[in-house]
Amino acid sequence: MKKAAIALLLSLSLTEISGSAFAQEPISYVNTLMGTESTYQFSNGNTYPAVAVPWGMNFWSPQTGDNRSGWMYSYNDKEIRGFRQTHQPSPWINDYGTFAIMPISGDLKMVAKERGATYKQANQLAQPNYYRVTFDNGTTTELTATSRGSIFSIRFAPGQKKYVVVDAYDGGSAISISKDRRRITGYVKNNSGGVPANFANYFVIEFDKPILACGTSADDVLADGKLSAEAAKTAAYIQPDVKDGEVLTVRVASSFISPEQAELNFKKEVANKSFENVRKEASDKWNSLMGRIKVEGGSNEQLRTFYSCLYRVLLFPREFYEFDAAGMPTYYSPYDGKIHSGYMYTDNGFWDTFRAVHPLFTLVYPEVSERIMQSLVNVYNESGFLPEWASPGHRGCMIGNNSLSLITDAWMKGIRNFDANKALEAMVHQATTENEIHSVGRHGAPAYFKLGYVPYPDYNESTAKTLEYAYADWCLSQFAASLGKKDISKRFEKSSYSYRNVFDTKLGFVRGKDKNGKWIEPFDAVEWGGPFTEGSSWHWTWSVMHNVEDLSKLFGGHEAMGKRLDSLFTAPNTYKVGTYGFVIHEIAEMVALNMGQYAHGNQPIQHAIYLYNHVGQPWKAQYHLRDVMAKLYNAGSRGYCGDEDNGQTSAWYVFTAMGFYPVTPGKPEYVMGSPLFRKMTLSLSNGKKFVVEADNNSNANVYIESAQLKGKTFTKNFLTHKQIVDGGTLKVKMSSKPNKARGTKVSDLPYSLDKK
Repeated sequence: MKKAAIALLLSLSLTEISGSAFAQEPISYVNTLMGTESTYQFSNGNTYPAVAVPWGMNFWSPQTGDNRSGWMYSYNDKEIRGFRQTHQPSPWINDYGTFAIMPISGDLKMVAKERGATYKQANQLAQPNYYRVTFDNGTTTELTATSRGSIFSIRFAPGQKKYVVVDAYDGGSAISISKDRRRITGYVKNNSGGVPANFANYFVIEFDKPILACGTSADDVLADGKLSAEAAKTAAYIQPDVKDGEVLTVRVASSFISPEQAELNFKKEVANKSFENVRKEASDKWNSLMGRIKVEGGSNEQLRTFYSCLYRVLLFPREFYEFDAAGMPTYYSPYDGKIHSGYMYTDNGFWDTFRAVHPLFTLVYPEVSERIMQSLVNVYNESGFLPEWASPGHRGCMIGNNSLSLITDAWMKGIRNFDANKALEAMVHQATTENEIHSVGRHGAPAYFKLGYVPYPDYNESTAKTLEYAYADWCLSQFAASLGKKDISKRFEKSSYSYRNVFDTKLGFVRGKDKNGKWIEPFDAVEWGGPFTEGSSWHWTWSVMHNVEDLSKLFGGHEAMGKRLDSLFTAPNTYKVGTYGFVIHEIAEMVALNMGQYAHGNQPIQHAIYLYNHVGQPWKAQYHLRDVMAKLYNAGSRGYCGDEDNGQTSAWYVFTAMGFYPVTPGKPEYVMGSPLFRKMTLSLSNGKKFVVEADNNSNANVYIESAQLKGKTFTKNFLTHKQIVDGGTLKVKMSSKPNKARGTKVSDLPYSLDKK
């Protein structure tokens, strides 16, 4: 009897989540709370439960942390202080243009730390398009979202006073109440950097019930009845005329352009729509886009993890453009502070996302890549540099010239609706010019081109920068060659070998080197920091994605490199904190994995397992890839093994579960792995389908025994982009035993610059 009751409750719950059959809609598998049980000291994702549409200009999230804290939501917190319009891509980058809305039952409390309402996880439902929570005081809040707007549905606890507080935070803001129009309007200027002086987010909030009483506060001084405030920190409250049992509907929209554009966004996206209309529209968008990748034949947990990861991939970068009265895209530039026609995207760290997020877009969502490429050229025109970490403008974070990877990868896969000559100009400038913001341009460029490497300690993270610059130079060389610019191509192909200058062939590790050409002593491969970024030599030695064949020669050949890859998982998980001086969270996460020196929680090493394919040992890649998916991912609040990082750690899972991965973005090719599901179907933008069928697949049968592509024997360790977009079926037969004869010929190995 109990089992039957539980089954019934589960069925009802799942039906409520999806609105239809649970197994048929991708959105029904998504847990937006995946990765939210994180702290400053240890990350299980460092995510928040964003209510949004894919790539939306605004997200919304319950806020459990302090105002302006990057850790806005933590799974273990017991109270919610507001529902926050957020643009935060990472807690380390923080937020901008944010404000919060909070229903209050009982006594009016304006201050965030005082107004929090306790709740239980069992009374919270978090989905991509919808969030609902019932506080312990009995008040229920629901919200759904468009790209530039949202709708709240609030049912207050009976028998208590009812208020809604709008918190415009500190950082400069203004707020105004119109009782006649039942509105609160204003702007917020709060940010964490990367904005011009005239930056603002203008908002419109409209209630469907009359306002009985109201007030505003300026710098925490409350004035009952006062209709406006402008100060470093402002807030407002209204007391709506809502009876017990009635629902208060709150419609919201905003703009980075002007108050008038905020009004236009309001009219277009929420003004004449019901809560359920907007909720369904958002659901349809998620299902349509996630549905382009259909996976079947896995466990429910695997399906939940896959689509929860895909949800994360489709959040960033953010649309930073709006539509004018004629329906044309227009945007406020966070680079020059002016209004421009066209597309702008932001909130992305390419150091993370060049690896798998943007390659997934070029394959499955090329229409988005088209707009992103136009956006990159726009940024160069408005700031003189390409973006590397934008939020919303240039931010000083991470290293490398990975914007060059995005452009090259898109171009080589046929995305060509942007100004290629202007892009080439931007790429050469990016690769040869220093900037006061070290992550923009090329920090250490003069030394890099003079010495063939970035010297240490003259430049922090010097060896990591050398490796990143070498790969970027390869990208630039490929792009220039495709445009017939032979001199530029040859110049940067030559410097793409710079990784050789920081590889110690005696030790088999990359190292720091001073400006006189001497190795930095003492050396310990487990020491973090110094010449490396968020890692040690164990993690950075593999960052020669464009020429793994030559990397293997530096090791002493395929067999030697294969053994070093083996030792990555068998070496002790020891460390030295190095120049960091303390155990940063990435170190703690690597140790917790207990996978030797393999540190999947951070990006530099995430491609390394696939390199077994380049040395003719694909079965080892197949084993480790399935092991990582099984052990380091789940759909729960501790679902990741480190920062999720704008979709990159999720995109690794999505690609790997499909059975292939873009080891070398810029080369239209994907390296084979071990498909997780018995069937995967890609519905491509050209109307064709690419299917991977994995017969006899199971948790034990992780090895590819044999394969056929379009009915013909297929032994290669890679798929070309063309093979996928032309459609067809890849059939693989899985086994519990490795086939050590398959994928071992030179012709079977993936791309390398020096592969003959």
